[in-house]
Amino acid sequence: MQEYRDVRAQTTFLGLCKTPELAAKVTLDAQRILGVDAAILFADLLPILEPMGLQLDYPEGIGPQIGNPVRSGADIDALNTPDPRESMPFVGDAIKIIRRELPPDIPLIGFAGAPFTLAAYAIEGGGSRNYIEAKKIMLGDPGAWGVLMEKLSGQIIEYLRAQIEWGVQAIQIFDSWVGCLSPLDYHEYVFPHVQRIIREVKGSGTVPEPDPFTGGDSEKVSGTLREPDASSVPVIYFGTGTATLLEQMMQAAPDVIGIDWHTPLQRGWEIGAKAVQGNMDPVSLFAPREVVLSKAQEVLDAAGGRDGHIFNLGHGILPKTPVDNVKALVDYVHEQSAR
Repeated sequence: MQEYRDVRAQTTFLGLCKTPELAAKVTLDAQRILGVDAAILFADLLPILEPMGLQLDYPEGIGPQIGNPVRSGADIDALNTPDPRESMPFVGDAIKIIRRELPPDIPLIGFAGAPFTLAAYAIEGGGSRNYIEAKKIMLGDPGAWGVLMEKLSGQIIEYLRAQIEWGVQAIQIFDSWVGCLSPLDYHEYVFPHVQRIIREVKGSGTVPEPDPFTGGDSEKVSGTLREPDASSVPVIYFGTGTATLLEQMMQAAPDVIGIDWHTPLQRGWEIGAKAVQGNMDPVSLFAPREVVLSKAQEVLDAAGGRDGHIFNLGHGILPKTPVDNVKALVDYVHEQSAR
């Protein structure tokens, strides 16, 4: 949006993330202008890595880069684990401003990167097609991998707890890169850490160990959008390219499972989710208005009026998306939902 670009012109991307007044402004602008039913905190997945000792930068036109990627057990051992309340106070300041300015009926969603996605960035040093360096450590030195995942998980847990204390009313865990894993590798190297994060953030007790393929019953954790309290704040777990992993992801007991646009929306209910988020292809927003609304109706038809559907895109909104198409989409979903 032009409003975002105007703010962004004042500082670097990382500077925007670290300036509470600006982060709050773009959060509030997006909710107000688009008319969506919740605001999501403007932040990024990776600044949590900076206080751990990694050199983070966002070169224009390139994307996030880690100047000193983690490539050995010694590198992992050297990572710091500071309290995010002290190392990332700018996030708390932004949340407090946003909550003060948001309409009382609009909830604020906080978020964090999932441990595999953060680990992959930390090891690869930036974007990757095949995740060779990350998988070399994961498969070749599982002991070091376990230490890294434990450190990251501990940071994520405290960061999400802090966001709840600061005032968010729901949280989302983004596993943007986890779709590169096989079900067996996800089960062995990732699932226990995601399970721990959700369990400890919500204080929900134990969750049964899953079968990596057949699924099975798992303890469900319920949550509602009330004044923040760790036991009542809903957890959304979302990854991309996760069609083969959804059963296991659901067994980590999130309140909401996010479905990307590659996977039929109804799959979420088939695996036992009480609430399903998704899953319109974000690229379809570039099509003519009538096509956008037709694609929205396809998602609504797939939901079939079931309880617990959160209409959303199947991934993040893309740069240069026509803003008027997004507004029309939001209006259409509101109208159809009211019916």
